[in-house]
Amino acid sequence: MIPKHEMQQAVGEYTLRAATNADLPVVWDLISSVLLSYGITGNRQTTDRDLADLEVNYWNAKGAFFVLLNGEAVIGTVALHHEADTVCELCRMYLAPQYRGHGLGRRLLEHALREARERGFKEVRLKTASVLVEAISLYKRAGFSTLEGAVTCGNCDLVMCRML
Repeated sequence: MIPKHEMQQAVGEYTLRAATNADLPVVWDLISSVLLSYGITGNRQTTDRDLADLEVNYWNAKGAFFVLLNGEAVIGTVALHHEADTVCELCRMYLAPQYRGHGLGRRLLEHALREARERGFKEVRLKTASVLVEAISLYKRAGFSTLEGAVTCGNCDLVMCRML
């Protein structure tokens, strides 16, 4: 169930709102196209199976999934996946290429970190692919550091973390 207070908020001229399963087709289109632009192929049966049901895999599992809108168009996503009582994973942070370089990625990240703090998490981890250099730079500026020796999986070969 998606909490009412998380349904929608303004981000400059854009709108950030809680994602529902009705958003799945456009969320998949955005994420898969961004991944493909970096030479990574998404797979709904394996690495991306969490995208089959946002409500079950995020909202009903103590997590959250948000979409950033320009009008009605989904131009970005960011999510939190519950890992443990005090640990969450920042995931599914994507922004359409034409919207990059305007601070929107930073604002998505700030929103996710605020949300994690409000939910009582003390540590945020993330898994990413080293080819996503712009994202990694953003994470480092936000205080994330590489978690040496962490287990990687799928397309992700780098794990980062930060305390809240």
